[in-house]
Amino acid sequence: MIVQTERAGAHGNQDRKSEILGAAATAFAAGSIAGTSMREIGDAVGLNAGALYHYFRSKNAIVNELVTGYLSELLADYRSTNLDDLAPRDRLKAIVDVSLATGAARPDATKVYHAEFANLRNLRDYAEARRLADSIQTIWLEAIDAGKDAGVLRKDVPSKVFHRFLRDSVWFSVYWRKPDDPYTLEELSEDCLAVFLDGMALRPADAHAPDPDR
Repeated sequence: MIVQTERAGAHGNQDRKSEILGAAATAFAAGSIAGTSMREIGDAVGLNAGALYHYFRSKNAIVNELVTGYLSELLADYRSTNLDDLAPRDRLKAIVDVSLATGAARPDATKVYHAEFANLRNLRDYAEARRLADSIQTIWLEAIDAGKDAGVLRKDVPSKVFHRFLRDSVWFSVYWRKPDDPYTLEELSEDCLAVFLDGMALRPADAHAPDPDR
């Protein structure tokens, strides 16, 4: 019975921490990390500041766990798709699909990471987050390089430049695509790849194609 109580307590503690992390992500995304106080985070989950410190020793600890957890899950999702077994275009699409799904499921954490991590990555406490972010970047770059090696992608555009353009287009969709948007994630993924891999320049065969915006 004691063991069961301890397990229940640990489970409840983790649920509470997850609730705090979610509230913090929402507050950080709406404003900024620097502009959000521990009191505001505590108020969002019904805790006073003193009780909040029972779960996290500081606001920095909240940010660190939020970012590191976000990146850990994202990296695991990328790896679960067995990217190395896919053809170059399918490999890039799988990366885009995972990214879009993550953004849709965790828009606030996505916004916090992309808005704030550049200012955090070189801090000592964020060594693990930095390692995870570097591993994620490597996944994107290796997919792009595989496309170049297969003759699918141009070699005159640096991989890091292409990566930045494609990555930012994917991730920043969280700022304009709404959860109830009739424009599905699959449609967004297909259109994103079409623009980046096929281009927007009109081809002769497309001259009389219908305009979906009309």
